[in-house]
Amino acid sequence: MSFINNLYFKFRRYFSHHFPKTYCRCEEHKSIVKFIIAGCTAGGADLVFLYIFHGVLRLEIVMSTSIAFILSFLVSFTLQKYWTFQNYSQRKMFNQLFLYIINALVGLNLNGLLMHLLVNKFHVWYLLSQVIVNLLLALLNFAVYKFIIFRIGKNEIGHQQKTIDGDTGAVA
Repeated sequence: MSFINNLYFKFRRYFSHHFPKTYCRCEEHKSIVKFIIAGCTAGGADLVFLYIFHGVLRLEIVMSTSIAFILSFLVSFTLQKYWTFQNYSQRKMFNQLFLYIINALVGLNLNGLLMHLLVNKFHVWYLLSQVIVNLLLALLNFAVYKFIIFRIGKNEIGHQQKTIDGDTGAVA
């Protein structure tokens, strides 16, 4: 995670010097900004992995898509757990991963249901519908990740601070 943190700190330094007002706004909502960056990174990783497996290695498209999805899912989980929500608990990792998978499956089903309703019942343009659904699901995911999956318990607060201070330096 130190590579990600180094990139993040370089970006913060550049951003704070060139866009101080916007930087202050983003700093107030740091976890939301990190959530968006982590999500975009996972989405980008999905495209890169798909290109590698299908475009370069010439694996069949469904196999390539499946492998790319699994790998980008792991990228997303790792970034959200350790970077966005700074949850370093190893004891609960398998439980968190299970809940993360369940949340993804619920999101997939909600996506289908909401798209059906918006497109077929309310006659909203399908691309606009997908944007609306993605925004709603992003809000839902942020709340689920923050308050359920990666919530830091009262007995973990001291351990969290020790982990953050004791490792490679401050974690933003």
